[in-house]
This record gives sequence, C-alpha cells and structure tokens, in this order.
Amino acid sequence: MDNRVIGVFDSGVGGLTVLREIIQEVPHESTIYFGDTERFPYGPKDLRKVRDFVFKATEFFIKKNVKMIVIACNTGSVAALKELKKEFDIPIIGVIEPGVRTAVNNTKSKRVGVIATKGTVDSKAYEKEICRRDKSIKTFSVAAPELIEFVEKGILEGSQLEDRIGYYLKPLLAENIDVLVLGCTHFPLIRRSILAVSGDSIKVISSAVETAIDVREMLIEKNMAANGDEKISRTFYETALDSNFFKTGQLFLGAEINKVIRTSLEI
Repeated sequence: MDNRVIGVFDSGVGGLTVLREIIQEVPHESTIYFGDTERFPYGPKDLRKVRDFVFKATEFFIKKNVKMIVIACNTGSVAALKELKKEFDIPIIGVIEPGVRTAVNNTKSKRVGVIATKGTVDSKAYEKEICRRDKSIKTFSVAAPELIEFVEKGILEGSQLEDRIGYYLKPLLAENIDVLVLGCTHFPLIRRSILAVSGDSIKVISSAVETAIDVREMLIEKNMAANGDEKISRTFYETALDSNFFKTGQLFLGAEINKVIRTSLEI
C-alpha cells in the first residue's frame, strides 16, 4: 500500500477531464494537479521547448514525493513521455496510447478521425500508434486550436462554439470516419457540443476514461494503491496570474476544487 499522491499535469485546464475520471476510478487516491497556464497553449510550440516544460513539471512532482505521474496532455506526451520513462524511476502514464486502444477497438469502417493540437497533429503520434496496432486503419487528423481557446475561456457551449466545431469536423466527416478521437484533453469539456454537431453517425472517444483505467491497473500491478484510511487531499497548482482555471475547474469538478495555488516552473 502507498498513501502518497498521484500527480496530474497539463498545459491548462484540459487535464481536469483526466483528473475527474481518475477520481471516479480510484476515489480513495489523493491527487496534485498542475496546470502550466502561463505557457498555454503547448500545441503550437516547438516540441523541444514543450519537452523542457514537462521535465520541469516532473521535477516539481518528484519534489512533492508523488508515487505516479499522469501527463494529461497530448502534446506533452508526444514531446516527453518516452524520455521521462527512461529518466525517472516512477510510473508515468500518457494519454495517447489509451485513446488509440479504444479507437482501434471501436472502429468498424477502419477510418478514424482525430482532432488535436497542431503539435500533436504534426507529430503524427496518433497515426503512428494506430498503424502500429492495426495497419489496415486509415487515420485523418485536423488541428483545432480555436476549440482549446474556447475551453480556456470557460466557453463550453453555444452557437459560436458549435460553428467552429463544425468547421473542424467537416473534412473528417467527409472522409466517412466512424470514430472520432478527442486528441486533446481540453476537448472532453466540450464533448456535449461536439456530439451535437457530429450526430449519431460516429463514436466520440475521450482518452480520459481509458487513462484512468490504466492508472487503476498500474496501482494494483505495482501494489501502490492507497489503503483508504488516510484523509484524501486534492491540491491544485497553476503558473498564470489571471487564467480562468478556478472558474472552469469549479464548473467541471465542483466541490473538489476550492483553491488554486500559484507556482512557477522556474524556467
């Protein structure tokens, strides 16, 4: 048994979608969430810089004595996950593989769409991972940076948002996809609006649920689950002075978030 906390990292509020699923999957585990809101968004940035940001966040978590780290950021997973696993002797989970696994298991037409950040799309991370699992599947990806901006501003519904969702989905729907992967952890926050635009013709997949299952299974595998006797803590950090983290976080997590602590990555 291990009562230390789980660290969850993202460039902004999007990783709260992963945190919510982790809380539901392993409710007796304490967590620390770190949103690098000062440097948001990661998607357009050079992946070498993103790698440095993620490594700094990992060092922050190590100082907090976490027992596991979840990189709840697709671009961060692309930029740093493999190196992190080599560098640090601690379980580290990303969000791309869980989402891909679910997409591969659900597509019948063998045509999968992905909406993500520019960095994730340019890296072809989803295409490569899907191809590795099933070479017969065709993957079509679109970068949707404006949707991330909507979420960070706390705009989670409305006609303007749905118009932009329609704009980004149009080329994917034209390819007759039957599965859409939300390749950015911000997007599950607007999943309802995405479903309103996409209709019933496709299955919309968030990696958050599958990532939380991976967390639970790894805790069991490593014999690291909390014993349930300790008081549960939920701590939240961010790096910006004037983001909408607290407002959006409360909308999404409710009573789980009552304070956000400002900190720095010291870069």
